Amino acid sequence: MKVAIYGQTYQDNAIEFLVELLEELQKEAATVCIEADFYKLYLDSGGEWEYDTFTASTGLDASFDMFVSFGGDGTILRATTFVKNLGIPIVGVNTGRLGFLSTFKKEDVRKVVREFVSGDYAIVERSLVQLNNKVLDAEFGDLNFALNEITVSRKDTTSMITVETYLNNEYLTSYWADGLIISTPTGSTGYSLSCGGPVIVPTAKSLVLTPIAPHNLNARPLVISDDTIIRLKVSGREENHLVSLDSRIASLENGQEITIKKAPFTIKMIEYTSESFLKTLRNKLLWGEDKRN
Repeated sequence: MKVAIYGQTYQDNAIEFLVELLEELQKEAATVCIEADFYKLYLDSGGEWEYDTFTASTGLDASFDMFVSFGGDGTILRATTFVKNLGIPIVGVNTGRLGFLSTFKKEDVRKVVREFVSGDYAIVERSLVQLNNKVLDAEFGDLNFALNEITVSRKDTTSMITVETYLNNEYLTSYWADGLIISTPTGSTGYSLSCGGPVIVPTAKSLVLTPIAPHNLNARPLVISDDTIIRLKVSGREENHLVSLDSRIASLENGQEITIKKAPFTIKMIEYTSESFLKTLRNKLLWGEDKRN
């Protein structure tokens, strides 16, 4: 077994659970590689075992069986920038609040190895969205994709923006709003959900357009096929607006067209039998708390 491990360097509480994971991996004689900054945190916290390290540009390849992320959903979003199109299955160990992506409780970290070895899991492929624009291509480089969503939004102003929107070259509408979210099924439980978007199961072949605080009150979230090519052009009182890809953000001059479509690769997530998406929905959204159940 070959395992890569990543975590946020400010999360000191993750180290004790990292040690538990490493102990289980040693029992399986696994080959372990730890992200360089996270490995330094491990050593600074008294860690004594030696491991190889990786960075965003070196050390990872398609031979890894598992990528373990210590943190929350945001940490997994950053983990995708390491994995990219390598196809390494990702599992999240949550060291904070319950998340939709990072669902494994830190206290159960040993089960990550045990249940993987016993085969009590499935690999679920998550689609991504990809952005194309000459200016932003230079800004984001090969990280021009997002697992959750691509968002255009207003910048340095309280005034709304207008987002002219085309689907497969056919004009849809112009959203007068604070912005527009183009969400994957994975991202449907994130920013899009907080703006009134629907929950979509991860395997659905769909994207969601969710306006942010729309002024045209009849504008509602729209579910579209994930093979749709989306074109956007923003106008407003300011000269620039913001474009974000998950946690990465850039400024773009108004009037420039951007194209958004499904990325040509997927991110593989390990879904353990004991930690399914529907179980997470029940726990996170309290769907099982109705007394009539």
